[in-house]
Amino acid sequence: MKGTVTISLEDFEKLKDSNTQSEEYKSRTLYAMKEIQVFLSFLCTRSNIETHVEEFNRQSKSSRIKLKNGKAIIERIDENKV
Repeated sequence: MKGTVTISLEDFEKLKDSNTQSEEYKSRTLYAMKEIQVFLSFLCTRSNIETHVEEFNRQSKSSRIKLKNGKAIIERIDENKV
């Protein structure tokens, strides 16, 4: 599909800025997820949290936590498949 759109320069600058902000939020979210995985992995070695993880997985609609060899992995649920 080809076409053209006319917008003001001010709106164009806002659009460019929103892309930059979106990438920054995505980067921060991925970093936070990795930190939470490390923390959960640490907790796995200190206490029995499997039952709590199972309960979280039953209630969560957007992600699942998997525990493998003492390491926690957070996976996003693809809402299109659910």
